[in-house]
Amino acid sequence: MAKEIKVPQIGDGVESATVSEILVAEGDKIEKDQGVIAVESDKASVEVPSSAAGTIKEIKISEGDEVEVGQVIIMLEAADEDEEEVDDNEESSEEQEQEKTSEENEETEDDEAEEKSSDKKKKKVKEKKANDSEEESEEDEEDEKKSSKKDKSEESEEKSSEESEDKTSKNSSGKSTGAGIQASPGTRRLARELGVDLGELAEEISGRISEKDVKEFSKKGSQKSTKSASVALPDFEKWGSVERKPLNNIRKATAKNVTASWQSVPHVFQFDEADITDIQQYLEANQDKAEKAGGKLTITALLTKIVASALVRFPKFNASVDMENEEMILKNYVNIGIAVATEKGLLVPVIKDADKKSIIEIAVELSNIAEKARDGKLTKEDMEGANFSISNLGGIGGTNFTPIVPAPQSGILGISRSAKKPVYIDDEFKPREILPLSLSYDHRLIDGADGAAFINWITQALQDPYKALLGA
Repeated sequence: MAKEIKVPQIGDGVESATVSEILVAEGDKIEKDQGVIAVESDKASVEVPSSAAGTIKEIKISEGDEVEVGQVIIMLEAADEDEEEVDDNEESSEEQEQEKTSEENEETEDDEAEEKSSDKKKKKVKEKKANDSEEESEEDEEDEKKSSKKDKSEESEEKSSEESEDKTSKNSSGKSTGAGIQASPGTRRLARELGVDLGELAEEISGRISEKDVKEFSKKGSQKSTKSASVALPDFEKWGSVERKPLNNIRKATAKNVTASWQSVPHVFQFDEADITDIQQYLEANQDKAEKAGGKLTITALLTKIVASALVRFPKFNASVDMENEEMILKNYVNIGIAVATEKGLLVPVIKDADKKSIIEIAVELSNIAEKARDGKLTKEDMEGANFSISNLGGIGGTNFTPIVPAPQSGILGISRSAKKPVYIDDEFKPREILPLSLSYDHRLIDGADGAAFINWITQALQDPYKALLGA
């Protein structure tokens, strides 16, 4: 018996992915949960397992194809035990059908006898009804006229009631509240999370709205939002030859996410400089410990620890804003995303529970995730759950930049290249290593005074290597 192997849910919010490798061939015998293809989405590269055991009859996709959740990718000839189970079920079904047919035949014979005895009675009843029908027909015509008027009146009342409901089912902002719309509580919650107006969706879909409908509508809305923010392009070929290249999944996801973040988050940018002359000596003195543990002690590792301490001290920067419910979501854990540049684009793996780890532990983990990112081996779990992000461009150059807050996070810290500058200390100028810092944050949740206090604390902690460790 043939079975269909379909693309499962790859990750939260992931509806499609690109086939990067086919791990089996037609005619192969495979086990249940054995990987059959590898796919690459904008979040991670994962293997798709088989949902059943058997022999591969047909592979319906090729490497490089874009596949969607629920799409059939392989036709599988089921294993023998599955076929035997099906045969047993069919035999059992046939026996039940035979028993049912026998019982129906017996009932038919009894019914025929009863019908003969009742034929005479029916004839008498028909004769009586024929005499009464002429009188009743006149009365029926009159009743039908009255009923027709009543139905029209009821329809008018129902229509008026529906129009009234439509008018009251929207809030003051003009967005539908979802009243009168057929959708489960889970579907309504998903719609709130994705910012989908159930009223608008109900205009396109008749009947009950599913979670799949909400996701598809949200995806169309994101694409429409991204396209609407784009500038109409001229015909570039008028001035010379051009070449078009498709965006890879990571670049497409980046374009969509930064556009959504820029449009939804009111940004504020704060800048400061930190004297890291002394802390560089700290890094050099402890480099051997990090290397023995398998990592490298860098300014990013140190800043990850310092920022983790700052997030505990300034909880708004470790929170998210829920405008739908007008609430602030304060998190009791500290996860920090670290931007990593790769050949395919920017990836942001996450250091989980950074406040509970030592600088050496963070240094080792940073080395590992950076290597996984460059090798394309990050999983979706490696890139989920960040509350705040850090982006270090110091190795490339630049004096300052304004990173975009990755919603639903509330802030991101940018690090630029340090440089030696003359600093006036004890009545004289001294050469000091100065590090530029750029802080971007969500003004819906954080005010300018909070932002200044946050970056000032980080600056002071960088100038004192033990400040973050002591939690001062």
